[in-house]
Amino acid sequence: MSTTDAVAFWDGVYASRPSATDPRPNDLLAETVSILPPGHVLDLGCGDGGDTLWLARRGWRVTAVDISAVAVERLAGLTRASGLGDRVVTERHDLGKSFPQGRFDLISAHYLHTSFDLDRATVLRAAGLTLRPGGLLLVVDHGSTAPWSWNQDPDIRYPSPQEVAAGIDLDPTTWTVERAEAPRRIATGPGGHTAEVTDHVLLIRRTA
Repeated sequence: MSTTDAVAFWDGVYASRPSATDPRPNDLLAETVSILPPGHVLDLGCGDGGDTLWLARRGWRVTAVDISAVAVERLAGLTRASGLGDRVVTERHDLGKSFPQGRFDLISAHYLHTSFDLDRATVLRAAGLTLRPGGLLLVVDHGSTAPWSWNQDPDIRYPSPQEVAAGIDLDPTTWTVERAEAPRRIATGPGGHTAEVTDHVLLIRRTA
């Protein structure tokens, strides 16, 4: 499917629901980042912006990107309204065609899933290459389908963190896998509905 189709789909997803006024960060991001000193972070697939805002409030300088112009424009408005505009840069990217410029201490890719063509391994490899020495690449994927997920394909298969790491194929003499796990949690979806879900968590550090 074309980039135009992907943009139209994701713009439609965000336009179909009210703007988030106080989006929450992902728990696994907060868990990983809470002990880190602030630096420059890239939020890949920023969506409603919960992670971006949480990071900026803790002193991080954030480059937040999404394929959806609706999502990016809404987040830019939220950062200004929150007094965080000096810490956040928002950019629209189709990651299959362009990648943000810069060097980063942390790259967060939470639920970077799409039904459209995207060579995710190439995107995540490009992300790893932009890390500064000591920097972290945090990839959190769905490991199960929540009842409220936009993708209810019963045949969908979620690669394990180890498979994702193998696909990214970063040189182990320079990048080290620090975490590759599949924790379960109780998630809350639209309307307050809850369900047990599985996350696939991959944490890679650039060591040199």
